[in-house]
Amino acid sequence: MFDGASTGALAGLAVSSFVSATLFPGASEVVLLAVLDAHPRSFWPAIAVATVANTAGGLTSYLIGRLFPNRVRAASLDAVRRWGYAALLLSWLPIVGDALCVAAGWLRMQVLATALALAAGKCLRYVAVASGWAWFGGAL
Repeated sequence: MFDGASTGALAGLAVSSFVSATLFPGASEVVLLAVLDAHPRSFWPAIAVATVANTAGGLTSYLIGRLFPNRVRAASLDAVRRWGYAALLLSWLPIVGDALCVAAGWLRMQVLATALALAAGKCLRYVAVASGWAWFGGAL
């Protein structure tokens, strides 16, 4: 099912997706679209790779948040306190998403529930991006 080119493309997507979910900027959606354009039969594998890697990046930010002492006060903390795990569905948003992941770590939220909430939000975003690509004929 996968040839060397699609495997390499998925590896690049994984790196881009991971970095995009950390405190470093990235554009994993653009990489996802490029992978889909070059390898349209990799639709679901590309979404899976992007979701897993982006979730792992978000969990890296979560772990960074666990390093902070409990004296920090920030708006993202208030959002996560108020909305709980549901707030993490927005972890895909630029800048705000990173803060939500860090806040979840700072608040010592459960790792498994955090990972599931992150994965759900990130997967929905990638499905929406990839579906839009498919809807418009798969051309960039």
